[in-house]
Amino acid sequence: MEFLKKHQFIILGVLVGALLGYAYYHFIGCTNGCTITSSPFNSTLYGAIWGGLFLNLFNKKS
Repeated sequence: MEFLKKHQFIILGVLVGALLGYAYYHFIGCTNGCTITSSPFNSTLYGAIWGGLFLNLFNKKS
């Protein structure tokens, strides 16, 4: 439980980023040669990584 409390911003960023990455694939996407948005897995993974990295900026250092 302490792990979740300590890393709550990173976990939230990963979840929101994954949702936004999949939404980008679904609504905008690309079918011809786009390496990130051509598959839902790539787009979701890319969004999750960037979401986690972005909200990690706001994580307090102990």
